[in-house]
Amino acid sequence: MPRPSAYRTSVASLGLAAALFAPPVLAEKTDRDKPINVEANRMLVDDAKKESVFEGNVVVTQGTLQLRGDRVIVRQDAEGFSYGIAWGKPATFRQKRDGYDEYIDGFADRLEYDEHKDLLQMFSAAKLTKGGDEVRGDYISYNAKTEFFQVIGSGKSASSLSDPNARVHAIIQPKPKSGAAQSGTSPGAPPAGTSLKPSGEIGKPPKP
Repeated sequence: MPRPSAYRTSVASLGLAAALFAPPVLAEKTDRDKPINVEANRMLVDDAKKESVFEGNVVVTQGTLQLRGDRVIVRQDAEGFSYGIAWGKPATFRQKRDGYDEYIDGFADRLEYDEHKDLLQMFSAAKLTKGGDEVRGDYISYNAKTEFFQVIGSGKSASSLSDPNARVHAIIQPKPKSGAAQSGTSPGAPPAGTSLKPSGEIGKPPKP
């Protein structure tokens, strides 16, 4: 068994980079062309399973993207699609929006990305911020193919200090009345076609 030590390596060489991305429809597109670096206290690679495990203060960077967690697992299926899971207290990601001078920030106890479905899921104490907008809940998901958001509370009737994410919380900044608004776009607005449903209309989040 390898000794725990600091590693810095290119995930691209493992063909697993896409598993670590924020939603691509929002993210800086040029990031995909940048080198990927991972730092961790320990790395285990199983070539037979096409799976890599990074543990201990994991930091993933690629262009404007930065992902942090205590443990990250990435794997690739037989068709070449990548999948990633990051755990932390919280696990976080930060990435510049494509075409805008602002960043997307995500926080959750667990982050999951499925390249095949183009689906990002955030579990437990989930929060997503974009410019002055913010949404918080027990579970957040974003499907980049359909550009559909889901935000779900923990199902209790009211929030409390012990469970602040019992209900969905959202802060949505007003659209500017000139400039970007006249052209039909707004730096703080979500992508066209995105929808945000109240927690009561969605049901329960998928089980881990």
